[in-house]
Amino acid sequence: MKTTFKKIIAYILKTESRLVLWKYKPKIIAITGSIGKTSTKDAVYAVLSGISYVRKSEKSFNSEIGLPLTILGCPNGWNNPFTWLENIFKGLWLFLSPFGPHKYPEWLVLEAGVGKPDDMRDTAAWLKTDAVIITTIGETPAHIEFFNSHKHLVEEKSLLIKTLKKDGFLILNTDDESVCQMKNKTKNVAVTYGFKEGADILGSGDSILYNDKNEPEGIIFRADEGGNSLPVTIEGVFGRNHVYASLAALALVSALKFNMLDAISALKNYDVPPGRMRLLNGINDSLIIDDTYNSSPFACESALKTLGEIKCTGRKIAILGDMLELGKHTTEAHKNIGKIAKENADILVVVGPRAKAIKEGALEMGMGGEIFEFLNSFEAGNFIKTFVQKKDIVLVKGSQGMRMERVVEAILLDQKNKNKLLVRQDAEWLKKK
Repeated sequence: MKTTFKKIIAYILKTESRLVLWKYKPKIIAITGSIGKTSTKDAVYAVLSGISYVRKSEKSFNSEIGLPLTILGCPNGWNNPFTWLENIFKGLWLFLSPFGPHKYPEWLVLEAGVGKPDDMRDTAAWLKTDAVIITTIGETPAHIEFFNSHKHLVEEKSLLIKTLKKDGFLILNTDDESVCQMKNKTKNVAVTYGFKEGADILGSGDSILYNDKNEPEGIIFRADEGGNSLPVTIEGVFGRNHVYASLAALALVSALKFNMLDAISALKNYDVPPGRMRLLNGINDSLIIDDTYNSSPFACESALKTLGEIKCTGRKIAILGDMLELGKHTTEAHKNIGKIAKENADILVVVGPRAKAIKEGALEMGMGGEIFEFLNSFEAGNFIKTFVQKKDIVLVKGSQGMRMERVVEAILLDQKNKNKLLVRQDAEWLKKK
């Protein structure tokens, strides 16, 4: 019954969305990939919102219902049928109103996710875009267990290119070979970004930004475009994923011929969503790298290498939960993360049944430090509260289903604002065990 209701709601909202797009004709930027969609969306929003009225997907509204909700400007109804009916009424009024009760956005920045085969095909059947950005897919991306092969998943994501208008731009991460090859799938103008020579927007020199007390406070790198080399600073976050997100946004700015200096200024303090390599203050004068939104092998490896790069006088603690939806790659991927953890952390905490393989990988590499193992995030949170010490840096990461934000909550200094600082703080999420 729930499935039937969901399908009916999705169909109605999709129909209303098409009518609304036809009426208001906003410019649409769609973003896909296995890693970095949300960070890229927020970076793009940051550079566009200073010059126009922009709406972006809230949180990770990237599904068959999420995209229409963003287009219509409606909230997630979760399990409340009255909210869904209200959303339908809002969508209808938005289209039928002769004046428009409010000004509609000139730009929409949308995430387009893929959870199973044909998801993107369904999206491509009705959405028409002015720009498509494809981030990183990686060798063992999330959701791969639902596809026959890596190639199958890449092909599904590439279908978003079919949504481009004739004068639309394709923005590609040239460092991911499977993404870079997608420029051969279209006649549209393609703009590339990344760290490989030949990228239209070339990143270089990314490093940790330290303050006067030699404490880490963000990242700094250079972006080269057409012979111009520009410094870019982003405060309050770590990790190459944010560098890539910024490069993607700058590639779009370049394609649209907007002002690059204004865009770089907008990126300095852009609104990075919770749970994505955000730097938070922890108890006992510790620092937390909160990367708890989700996890995949590529993203987890990147987070660990960032932890290894940071200079600190305390211990480097990696708290890693299960990476889900990897299918036959599960054990091998977790073991490999354990090997990488050995090189970048002093102490390893693994959480969940699959994460046992992380411990095995670390032991195989001869990790001499302490390794702790817990069944769930509640247990890990209770442990780390009494274990963390002055000047420790704690990386917390795991797939969404592991709810690793509970570990961050256990050692978060600013408990009053935890609802703003942590991911998955909606009432519906908090009800879940």
